[in-house]
Amino acid sequence: MNRIKGKGYQAISFVEDLGLFAIALLTVIAMGIEIWLVFTNMHVGLTDLLLLFIYLEVLAMVGLYLKSGRLPVRMPLYIVIVALARYMILDMKNLDTYRMLGLSGAILIITIAILAIRFGHTKYPYGDTDNGDTDKNS
Repeated sequence: MNRIKGKGYQAISFVEDLGLFAIALLTVIAMGIEIWLVFTNMHVGLTDLLLLFIYLEVLAMVGLYLKSGRLPVRMPLYIVIVALARYMILDMKNLDTYRMLGLSGAILIITIAILAIRFGHTKYPYGDTDNGDTDKNS
């Protein structure tokens, strides 16, 4: 039975690594396309920079996951904040007051969530194991 579990874990781990590689490769391709568009248009806008920043955050998230095997919840939240800011910049002329306040409120709530998560990790660290053990000596 342990052999079957081991093979299953290896298979899932392989598929996970393959998916991460695909995400990284497609992100690099998307970055290349965006950079190519900036050069062909001979214009760099704030939205282009924010999109490149989102791509870099995705790559950093994949790299961190490959390096540590863990994905901090804060990384996708950072990406969401940048994506919302990019949306606000792109569609600013068409946003009414309530939608602008809603987007700003969403960014504020996500920021507060990041601060709460960061505070929780500092005040109540996980420790070195996945089972919740906070013993620093293990």
